Amino acid sequence: MKIEFLKVQLHKEAISLLKKLIATPSISKSEDKTATIIEDFLKAKGIETYRQNNNVWAKYFIDKTKPVVLLNSHHDTVKPVAAWTK
Repeated sequence: MKIEFLKVQLHKEAISLLKKLIATPSISKSEDKTATIIEDFLKAKGIETYRQNNNVWAKYFIDKTKPVVLLNSHHDTVKPVAAWTK
């Protein structure tokens, strides 16, 4: 029962984070606000974060004897132009 509650809670937190990111302008080279959202989210979870400009990364170990996994993602968007039709 507790695991199911945790899954539901994590799902809600992920949706909330995504809504904040989607609602925040993040045009390339000006994505400082989304970087802050990501950094604050991780810090609130007690995860050690690092930041250089708008790049955010974190170190989180459950078991230091296990292999390391690196997840990489972009949080910037491309400014729309008049030529776009969709």
